[in-house]
This record gives sequence, structure tokens and C-alpha cells, in this order.
Amino acid sequence: MNNLNGIAAIVTGGGSGMGAVTAKMLAEKSCKVALWDMNRDAAAKTAAEIGGLAVECDVTNEDSVQAALDQSREAHGAARILINCAGILIGKRIVGRDGPADLNHFNKVIQVNLIGTFNTMRLAANDMSSLDPLTESGERGVIINAASIAAFEGQIGQAAYSASKGGIVAMTLPAARELGKFGIRVMAIAPGAVSTPMMETVPDDYRDAIEANIPFPSRFAKPEEFAKLALHIIDNEYLNGDVIRLDGAARLPAK
Repeated sequence: MNNLNGIAAIVTGGGSGMGAVTAKMLAEKSCKVALWDMNRDAAAKTAAEIGGLAVECDVTNEDSVQAALDQSREAHGAARILINCAGILIGKRIVGRDGPADLNHFNKVIQVNLIGTFNTMRLAANDMSSLDPLTESGERGVIINAASIAAFEGQIGQAAYSASKGGIVAMTLPAARELGKFGIRVMAIAPGAVSTPMMETVPDDYRDAIEANIPFPSRFAKPEEFAKLALHIIDNEYLNGDVIRLDGAARLPAK
């Protein structure tokens, strides 16, 4: 899909971080972008900058996602691009000083990161499946889900987060195989540490330790680097059913 002029796109978590930057880059390619976010004010600010559509959406809720999809379709037409950036990061040990981890914490992380991703994917893919093909190969759309290198080397305290991102990795291939008959590609990007608002809550000493473990370049990834990779995936029709790490050759230590 190399001509994005007028193509409708949806970016979840579009109010900040990787989602906001990805939405901006899609708009620069003349996409009609809908930014879905729980924080509608943040999404509206970015949408105003790029001429996009801000939609308040809870990705864990079926009715909320369906309403957001309907609103986006009415404004821009059915989306051919879905990029899932909505997610949360909460670190908790399975057994800590206060006893076993709160099960509600684990449920929340899985609900937002994994089930939320599947929820948006299934409904957007249903819309894409009825569209006319864009290419000789029959491509109708592409879905890109944000995973994490924590899916492969989860650290102490990351059981919930790693499980949620590991689920995204695990469903990439079966989703691509299943949706291939509709001409829909499914890919995932697994970033390492990225300079986003989510990471601003991390203590400085912890950030320094993360950067020291990144071979090159020894810094956090920029949201623009995630967005550039997403755009390449959209452009390269033969990328399908796989996960690309974006981590500067880093491998997470145990803690």
C-alpha cells in the first residue's frame, strides 16, 4: 500500500507518545486519521494539529470500540490501516512485601494491552474485509500492533505486562494467516524502551540502567522511529505475520 492519499487510518492511543507521532506521520502522507484515546483532550489536541478526528474510546469495551469505528467510518470511510498503540505499563511482583499480587492489576493490564488490541483488530478487520482490493495481490488493509521486547525477556515485576505483550506476539501469525484470505496483513512491532509519557514515571536511575544496557545507539528509541517502521510496514506488502524488534540490539536483564 504505497499511495496513502485519502486512505482512512485509525491509531489507538493516538493522544500521546508513539500513537500521536504515528498519526502525524500518516497525516503527512495524506491519510485521513482517526485518533482513538481514553484522553479525548489529548487526542483532540493532536487531531487539531494534523486535521484528524479525535474519538474518545475505551479499547476494552466492545460498545465503545464499535461506536468509535462507526464515528470514524462516517467521517473518513472504512479504515484500511489500524495501528494499535493503546497500552498501559504497571509493574508489580507476583509476591511482594505485602503478599501476592492484586489479581485486578493483572486483569487490567491484560484487558487493555491484549484484549483491547484484539477487540479493535477484530472489528476493524471486519470493516476492511468488505472493501475493494487496492493492489494486484488483492490487499485491502494492514493492521500493526504494538508489542514489546518484554514479550521475550520480561523483567522481574513485569509478569502482567510481559504476558499481555507476549499474547500480541503469539496472535500475530494466526491472525495474519486467518485474515490473509481477505487481503489483510497483520504485523507487530516490539519496541524496547521508547521516550514516551509512559516512561516519564520511571526513576532516573532506572532509566540510566536501561540506556546502559542498549548496545547502539545507547538511548531510548524515539517515537518517530516506531512511526517510520510502521510506515515501512504499510508500504512493504510482503511483510506479514511477523514481529519486528525495535531495540538497538538490547536484551532486557532480569532486573
